[in-house]
Amino acid sequence: MEIVYNPQKEKWNEICSRLATSYSENELVVKKIFEDVKNKGDEALTKYTLKYDNVLIKDFLVSEAEISDSKDNVDSELKKAISVAYNNIYKFHSAQKSKKIIVETSKGVECWQKKYPIEKVGLYIPGGTAPLFSTLLMLAIPAKIAGCEEIIVCTPPGVDGKVSNVILYTAFLCGIKKIYKVGGIQSIAALTIGTESIPKVYKIFGPGNQFITSAKQHALKYNVSIDLPAGPSEVLIVADKTCNPSFVAIDLLAQAEHGKDSQSILVANDKDVIKSVLNEINKIISKLNRKNILIDSMKNSKFVIFNKDIDAVNFINYYAPEHYMICVEKKQFYIDGLKNAGSVFIGNFSPETLGDYASGTNHTLPTNGFARQYSGVNLDSFLKSITFQKITKDGIRNIGPHVELLAAAEGLGAHKMSVSLRLKEIQND
Repeated sequence: MEIVYNPQKEKWNEICSRLATSYSENELVVKKIFEDVKNKGDEALTKYTLKYDNVLIKDFLVSEAEISDSKDNVDSELKKAISVAYNNIYKFHSAQKSKKIIVETSKGVECWQKKYPIEKVGLYIPGGTAPLFSTLLMLAIPAKIAGCEEIIVCTPPGVDGKVSNVILYTAFLCGIKKIYKVGGIQSIAALTIGTESIPKVYKIFGPGNQFITSAKQHALKYNVSIDLPAGPSEVLIVADKTCNPSFVAIDLLAQAEHGKDSQSILVANDKDVIKSVLNEINKIISKLNRKNILIDSMKNSKFVIFNKDIDAVNFINYYAPEHYMICVEKKQFYIDGLKNAGSVFIGNFSPETLGDYASGTNHTLPTNGFARQYSGVNLDSFLKSITFQKITKDGIRNIGPHVELLAAAEGLGAHKMSVSLRLKEIQND
């Protein structure tokens, strides 16, 4: 890890750089699999599932009986914990509903906006040794609240050819019935193009490795939308002497254990804070089961000291963290100065892990600096807005002449005539 003291702005870009991932390197593989799925459908899915997951699957759809039976194969305490997470996520995302507001922009001119659910959405849920049922909660709940008509889940099968019971139970709890035993690039291709068994969708959600990210970016070429650009997970913690060093240490490590390409950043105003946190990291790291990953990941970490709070907050906005933890006395200063972040955790007792699972906020967030222009997944991610206008004769009298001038100024004669004909029709009313 690197410790940096009061870096000048000219150095910030270098400090804020993430591990470079060239998605173009994956493009040939992605393009080949998409073409195979387009031409061969389910046959291609079977081929690539055997190649990458070492299991032969011909019937990809999980039966409703399997989904229903899963509730008997999940530990009761885990089911209770999932229910707590479900309720909090549901409550927070339900509160994001908005009402239609009609605005009279001019006399006789009424405008309004109405939100509609995206009819068909695909949710990619990583599986393997650690099936991410929490991601299914984060995506399925707002999709159901939004009213999406068709929700398709794709998740890789295990070596036994089955989907994890905890994934199936979570789907059961969320009311999801269409779950397909397929992962990897081939699953994104299936959701994008459609096969004999898997329907084509309009928007794809979900995290994954660099190949999933490349596949989602490739899906854009087929007029399919995606949730947001994804990348390795990251956290930035700002801390001072009021922090609990062991809390800060474990939160940095918690983010680092996602993978070797994850990044943990600590911003502090005192080198003693850095020293205390480093001591705690050295105590804790040997006790954790992903020690080797943590050691590699922490090599990407940066500890940055700023003497001035204003420099620290400006640096934080420049970094635009996925997760931003505030463990300082001047909390409000760091909240008020914020411009760019995916999700914010305020105070010593607000660990990022709670947001990952059960506080209620969504854990599908922009990484790699994309928090400057992207929001995390929310209810609106599953909706689209349509605008309406209703104009009376009085309305066209009021704004029609102005529109005639505007259209003429742009040289669009048919546009001008569209208004002129109507004005002529009502001139004697």
